[in-house]
Amino acid sequence: MNRFESLFSHLSDETDCVFITSDVNRRYFTGMKSSAGIVVAFRSKAYLIIDFRYIEKARLTVKSAEVIEQKNLFSQLESLLKENNAVNIAIEAETMTVSELSAYKQKLSAYHFNDSSMLSNAIGALRSIKDDEEIQCIQKAQSIAENAFEQILKFIKVGVTEREIALKLDFTMMQLGAEALSFETIALSGANTSMPHGVPSDRKVCRGEFVLMDFGAVYNGYHSDMTRTVCVGKPDPEMEKVYNIVLEAQKTALSYAKAGIKGSQLDAVSRDVIAKAGYGNFFGHALGHGVGLEIHELPVASPKSDKILKTGSVVTIEPGIYIPGKFGVRIEDFVIITEKSCRNLTKSVKSIISL
Repeated sequence: MNRFESLFSHLSDETDCVFITSDVNRRYFTGMKSSAGIVVAFRSKAYLIIDFRYIEKARLTVKSAEVIEQKNLFSQLESLLKENNAVNIAIEAETMTVSELSAYKQKLSAYHFNDSSMLSNAIGALRSIKDDEEIQCIQKAQSIAENAFEQILKFIKVGVTEREIALKLDFTMMQLGAEALSFETIALSGANTSMPHGVPSDRKVCRGEFVLMDFGAVYNGYHSDMTRTVCVGKPDPEMEKVYNIVLEAQKTALSYAKAGIKGSQLDAVSRDVIAKAGYGNFFGHALGHGVGLEIHELPVASPKSDKILKTGSVVTIEPGIYIPGKFGVRIEDFVIITEKSCRNLTKSVKSIISL
């Protein structure tokens, strides 16, 4: 079953056609990256309508849909709808703007548009389960990030700035083959490490401080995500204690992760370790999130997540403790959920590193 067939199996029987207009979902179904175009899919066939800038690449790349050069979009859409006897069209409610939907309704007034979350939810469910090819891309992205981490350990020392660390990580990942960065790299030091998503500054690293780095690479559209916290010099007893609590919380979640549990259950087993150690008030974010064509996607491991984790999902495991004005620690791996356990895609060392 191809991805379009799988998609329609998740939709109501009344759905004749889907319009896929978001860049990331268009890439998921066609395998081609572009900033324009629309996928028009029926139960029997799919089409990619795309403009002159991308037409040559599309004809060489796209195998899952018939490629049509865009001339007069709405006329072309109406021809396809009539040809396929389609009336009911589902759109991506999570990404299509109000003005875009208004234009479609005005130009194609004879058709019914389902603007509920049905299509977006169905695509999200499909994308949450990774196939072998997707996992290979994710593993490659992760290997790039981990190789960059090994190199950055040789660069970090007293006197370098957070910005210099972030820029060095970025350059190294791109040099190693990343097509892009998963997100803006986080590199923090000292008291700044207590801010989970702090922005690298010109602050210089001092001896005896933690350096927290959250970063990832993109390979063939797929993201990686990892966080490591290292110490420049020897950590003091409290720093070492907190680090080991976070490490225990992460290892506990890794041992518990498997198909069939709720995201909230996975979050809870890790959070309980931190709470029992007396730091429950210093872990304020979710344990993890899905990773794939986007850095944040389904499934989610949070206190409020009642969704069941399924075999083939990729999810981060990233507990942390953040003590304002002092320091913070986060350790992040990401794993593939399997039937009875999980497979950790992150190989970098997690025991405390003193540089």
